[in-house]
Parts: sequence; C-alpha cells; structure tokens
Amino acid sequence: MERTLVIIKPEAVRKKLVGKIISIYEDNRLEIIHAHRVLATSDVLKLHYQDLITKPFFEELVSYMSSSECVVLILEGEHVVETVRKINGATDPGKADPGTIRYMYGETLQVNAVHGSESVEKADLEIEIWRDLIRYEKGSKR
Repeated sequence: MERTLVIIKPEAVRKKLVGKIISIYEDNRLEIIHAHRVLATSDVLKLHYQDLITKPFFEELVSYMSSSECVVLILEGEHVVETVRKINGATDPGKADPGTIRYMYGETLQVNAVHGSESVEKADLEIEIWRDLIRYEKGSKR
C-alpha cells in the first residue's frame, strides 16, 4: 500500500475548506492515516521545497506557507500518489480540470489549496521531513 503526503495550504485552512477537501479524498476511497494541524516552520519548509531553492519565488513561498496553520495529511491507498495528483488537479488552478480541488478552491499557482507528493519516493522523503513537526511515527495509523 502506498502512502503520500498532502498539505492543505494556509489559505484553504483560513477559508474553512479542510472538511470539504478531506471529504473529497475519502470519497475516492483513500484512507487518512494521519492528520495534523500545524504551523509550518521555515526549516521544514526549506527542506520540503529544497528543489525550488533557486527559484525567484522561493522565499515568498516559504513565507506564505508559514503565514498561518496548514493541515498535513498522510493518505494511504493503492496508487495513492497518482490518485491524489488527479484529485488535486493541475498546479495552476486556471488549468485544472473542473471538479478538481485546485479548480474549485485554488486562486493562483502558489495559493492553490493543496500540495500533493509527486512520486512515491518523494512522498517517503516528504513524510520524513514533516515527521517530527506533525508527530508522526513511521508505521502508525493515527
């Protein structure tokens, strides 16, 4: 069974969309094995987004993601990474398919409601990066 990391971003949390977003994942038969509402630290975000460190928007992204609480989910299911990426939609909400989370709740490339891991390997790395902040013990279901 695969696991993936999803982050419900600060703007979606502020707009009280957490329940609606979680229900979409559950309606697609994905199991939420861990959920934690947390204020992300700059250190965790810099590790999480290390592939983007040379991009001009990197500091703005870290600032946005640490501006208020987000909800970090670990989801489990068959082909969960691929399924979550389809459910989330294109990173740019303007290019996302109707019915996807980013189409319905995203605003911009950055303020696009959710993050989902891009591969199983990346999911494993991201879960490890967030593990201490979200108090997740590997192998647990809580």
